[in-house]
Amino acid sequence: MTNTPLPPDTSLIWRRNLLVCALGSFTTIIGMTLILPILPLYVRDLGVDDRAAVTLWSGLAYAATFLTAALTAPLWGYLGDRFGRKPMLIRASLGMAIAMSLIGLAQDVTQLVLLRLLVGLLGGYASGSTILVAAQAPKDRSAWALGTLSSAIMAGTIAGPLIGGTLAQTIGVQGAFLATGGLIFLAFLGTTLFLKEAPRLARETKMSKPSSSWAAVPYKLPVIALLSLSTLLMFATISVEPIIAEHVRFLTGSTDDTALYAAVVFSITAFGTILSSPNLGKLADRMGHMQVLTLSLVAATLFLAAQAVVDDLIAFAILRFLTGIALGGITPTVVATIRRLLPDTSVGLVLGYNVSAQYIGQVAGPVLAGWLGGIAGTHSVFIATAIITAVGLITATAIRRHFRHHLAAWEA
Repeated sequence: MTNTPLPPDTSLIWRRNLLVCALGSFTTIIGMTLILPILPLYVRDLGVDDRAAVTLWSGLAYAATFLTAALTAPLWGYLGDRFGRKPMLIRASLGMAIAMSLIGLAQDVTQLVLLRLLVGLLGGYASGSTILVAAQAPKDRSAWALGTLSSAIMAGTIAGPLIGGTLAQTIGVQGAFLATGGLIFLAFLGTTLFLKEAPRLARETKMSKPSSSWAAVPYKLPVIALLSLSTLLMFATISVEPIIAEHVRFLTGSTDDTALYAAVVFSITAFGTILSSPNLGKLADRMGHMQVLTLSLVAATLFLAAQAVVDDLIAFAILRFLTGIALGGITPTVVATIRRLLPDTSVGLVLGYNVSAQYIGQVAGPVLAGWLGGIAGTHSVFIATAIITAVGLITATAIRRHFRHHLAAWEA
């Protein structure tokens, strides 16, 4: 009789992978967001002098990454289902390290835009981490794990612009990109050396057929409904960001220190999300993902509506902090619920679709909010966003009511 080797301790595997993915996502998101305060400066350094042209090229360069990321997320998720999710994270971190370094060597704005397209094409570390964590975490810890990862991503979003501005002042704009490429290369090394993919996933991906991923999803209608909800909620989450500075100026009645006050408001909103995501995820694992999602949407709707009527900066900042706390319960619960309805062979593909759905909301939200704020005032944006979260609440309630048997079947 041959001795069968004992399987590895999967609890240690997924916990270590969560740590690696959180640190790697934090690092790569810094690379994605550090460009925000220095992009117009870099466009000018590359030879563009006209103010309107600087604005245009800056917008194109910023949006380029999210465009290719949205288009390729399902492909990378599908390939992760087929060939393993660790190789996708290795590809993303190495690809981003190279592309970010090349941005620092750009000779004109056309090259800058093309390289930003390349970042979105080769990147996707955070979304790939979400897929891996969702696939490997136990079902009774999935929302907590995804909330922890979401906190790391949000922390990178805060740190990125601060680091970008600091590096630009100390070593120059080009040096900032080269240094960031080196930082992301450390994420590549950490992923390669320390991340371990569960053997079960490897066996399943070898057995699955290329055509089976979407066909293998047993509950297509609720999954499609949840993907639509992702777009709607990301739209609402991001839409107010472009008008925060203008609304702060309106509340203070002065242009003095507007940038500082707006930065503080941005930061405390994100800080609220960082604090709440793991805790609300843990609560969702105990009382139900859709229940916590519903409560989070109720709170977000009320806080957003209140922001439209307060006329004091401190009250506004407190409401933004509370909104950040409410938003921390949204993404982890939506992703965890989608994961509930998926077989292991389809996790990457469908969660890749979810990333694309989020990017649609992330691009459309600021554009439409900026337009509405310009014609109807910044207060109208908060009212419109509250209406959107209310629609999301109705949608989530309908999903919870009409598809409760599907969700219960997975839990059983």
